[in-house]
Amino acid sequence: MKPQKNTSRTHTSLVNNMRRLPVYLVVDTSGSMSGEPIEAVKNGIHSLLTSLRHDPYALETVHISVITFDSDARQLAPLTEIMQFQAPDFMASGSTQLGAALRLLSERIEREVERGSAERKGDWKPLVFIMTDGIPTDDWRPECGRFKTIKTGIVVACAAGPNADTAVLKEITENVVQLDTADTKTIEAFFKWVSSSVSVGSQKVDGGGEITKLSELPPAPPEMNVVV
Repeated sequence: MKPQKNTSRTHTSLVNNMRRLPVYLVVDTSGSMSGEPIEAVKNGIHSLLTSLRHDPYALETVHISVITFDSDARQLAPLTEIMQFQAPDFMASGSTQLGAALRLLSERIEREVERGSAERKGDWKPLVFIMTDGIPTDDWRPECGRFKTIKTGIVVACAAGPNADTAVLKEITENVVQLDTADTKTIEAFFKWVSSSVSVGSQKVDGGGEITKLSELPPAPPEMNVVV
């Protein structure tokens, strides 16, 4: 049996001695997400943080960033260790600039994720979770091409509700899931699954491995369908 984690060590010492596992949450905050969907996203992020803060594996490695996109894309929270992370507030309005989000995501990964060198190992490959409920309103394909050249771990795209275009998301990543509706129950189920997936990822890197396939993540909840 594997020994239990020594959670009495200070968090500073953990950060100094562990490679980071970056996690990027990329969330559609366009006008169609207003009301119940956007509130469910906020609650989902809070629940994710609460869960990960009780996970000793996640505490050692996980750093989280939140990027939102509507008529523009913005990073509301840079890559931050989970004990220091403050969940951002945001509103829903505007259009669906997915290309801008992919461009910003590529830039932040290149800037924030530490690469390995001859002297030391870099961060683990980032886990990326993208959620959108609509169709892109900008020229997203060039930025999709650039994003796919960035070294990442698994990228999961979530089509929240019937109006999201899964074919678009399939061009970004082969790992696409769909929620039949974009309501509180389904969105919070998605974020609970994301939390479990990040936990699995943190355990995997603790053993020296990384998540490479959707099948290595927890099973999809009933509210979520895997798009094949």
